[in-house]
Amino acid sequence: MSSSTTQNSESKGIALITGAAQGIGRAIALRLAADGFDVAVNDVLSKAAELEKLKQEIILAGRRSAALPADVSVDAEVRSMVETVVTDLGGLDVMVANAGICKGRASLLEVEPDEWDQTFAINVRGVFLCYKYAVNQMIAQGRGGRIIGACSGAGKQGYSEIPDYSSSKFAVRGLTQAAAKEFGKHGITVNAYAPGSVFTALSAPFAAMTNMPQDEFWAMQAKAAATGVNPTCENIASVVSFLASKEATFITGQSISADVWSPSALSVLVLSPSNLVTVM
Repeated sequence: MSSSTTQNSESKGIALITGAAQGIGRAIALRLAADGFDVAVNDVLSKAAELEKLKQEIILAGRRSAALPADVSVDAEVRSMVETVVTDLGGLDVMVANAGICKGRASLLEVEPDEWDQTFAINVRGVFLCYKYAVNQMIAQGRGGRIIGACSGAGKQGYSEIPDYSSSKFAVRGLTQAAAKEFGKHGITVNAYAPGSVFTALSAPFAAMTNMPQDEFWAMQAKAAATGVNPTCENIASVVSFLASKEATFITGQSISADVWSPSALSVLVLSPSNLVTVM
């Protein structure tokens, strides 16, 4: 664990972002720092160097930060991570349970039980543990808070090509709604963001499923988008920024779609060697 007390102005609060070493999680951490939050960042131990670099960027932005390698599927590690944020930064106001994995399988019949379990361990158990320990801390503080989870477009429409991932994101939606109903009385809102296809390491398997080069796949995605461009990690971070803000006090129990698909085509159909594959 590594932390810093550098601060240029009064903090809007303290945020913890999991899965922050790259992609959407990294963009969220930088956006919340720009918004005025002190930001603790988490990812697996193998990405400690990336976390440390991100921590330094947050410090350069004038905010306090802490780098906290941990496995979000392990109860003791999540509990310790939250306790460390409270000790080092002084509390917890925003929890963003962003960490997730996707195997990119093409059929339910090809998913091995241990792969299914691993997907649910990170995508569902990890979110549950982050929600649980963050809510415990927020209730103890008595000043409310924001719990924000990572859903997906695949958590709103089932995708047969990624059954384990899609199922796990439906679970995040259900957990988010249940927690919102239970903890609203404490001034805690619980929401999730549901991106469509965004170019990250997590989305790379989708292109591989189509046997298309990455650049061709993403060019096709942009052509199908209502805006003609693919969303970026920073676009998704802006949704999280709003959910973490005071302006979002009246929103809870929602999984906010953050994509650019047209109303008549919520996903992109691409031709694979054997059939039409729906990719989100």
